[in-house]
Amino acid sequence: MSSEMKTTALVLGATGGIGSAVARKLLARGWRIRALNRDAAKASRSEPAFEWAQGDAMNAGDVLRAAEGVGLIVHAVNPPGYRDWETLVLPMLDNTIAAARAAGVRIVLPGNVYNFGPDALPAPTEESPQHPVTTKGAIRVEMEKRLKAASQSGAGVIIVRAGDFFGPGTTANSWFSSGLVTPGKPVGTIRNPGRRDVGHQWAYLPDMAETIAQLIERADRLPDFAVYHMEGFWDADGMQMAEAIKRVAGGKAKIGNFPWWIVPLAAPFIPVMREIKEMRYLWKVPVRMRNTRLTAELGSEPQTPIDEAVRASLVALGCLPEPHRDRAVAVIGHPSQNAG
Repeated sequence: MSSEMKTTALVLGATGGIGSAVARKLLARGWRIRALNRDAAKASRSEPAFEWAQGDAMNAGDVLRAAEGVGLIVHAVNPPGYRDWETLVLPMLDNTIAAARAAGVRIVLPGNVYNFGPDALPAPTEESPQHPVTTKGAIRVEMEKRLKAASQSGAGVIIVRAGDFFGPGTTANSWFSSGLVTPGKPVGTIRNPGRRDVGHQWAYLPDMAETIAQLIERADRLPDFAVYHMEGFWDADGMQMAEAIKRVAGGKAKIGNFPWWIVPLAAPFIPVMREIKEMRYLWKVPVRMRNTRLTAELGSEPQTPIDEAVRASLVALGCLPEPHRDRAVAVIGHPSQNAG
């Protein structure tokens, strides 16, 4: 394999939250990024540093052509609008697996806690039984089964499971951006979906991307099927995330409860509400994936201080103004100290 192949990564889902975050982290480490998109010309205008390939993750030939000469495939693609998971998710993954086998390269999958049902809670490990109670959970389990099979026939795999995503680039379907705050509006009321004294796990996208990038750099020493859990931000009493948002937004916002009562009423008519209804069990009990295996490999887990992470998230959502650069330099220090 040439050095160029080793440092070229194909990222599927490079316009999404985690896909773009991983791509940027790898780019900063000297990787060339090739990204597949159904409108490559439009995508290239928003991220000209990537090499954009025209194509669809649902088309096996497009994925195979895009994977020619790469040394890694990041599978971070989701159906548009998170719709039609039942019919789109597994075919897209099968196309990635076929391309990875043909190229003899490793697949990286950002994972989550959906694989686990109530029997694995409150502290699922990488080997906990996977008995999901939701449709998306069952699909996640099948995805990992297919990836494990692929790892035994020429395509290595890295899976990183983490809690609820937040951070710049997070989709409108995230709990942070669709539940706790309202994008584009100052923070007035924080709608906390959690219960007091019930812990919840969050994952800041740049931290997850950094974790994945560090594991990729160690790929040669990892098992063929390598699965890791992130600690992320552990909200021990179910109130710390809401309190951080209030604090960062100036301290005047009110913390209220997410209106769960409306979910079953809206579920028959609004697809996202059906998903929220299915996932409510993850808010009723503490869910904490430990990072023991991850820290044994990396030494420590990348973790941004919570106020810094929340501030960046609120700015990206338009809930806080962009900080004035001169003021930021005066308070934080020389800008070179904060690069990357």
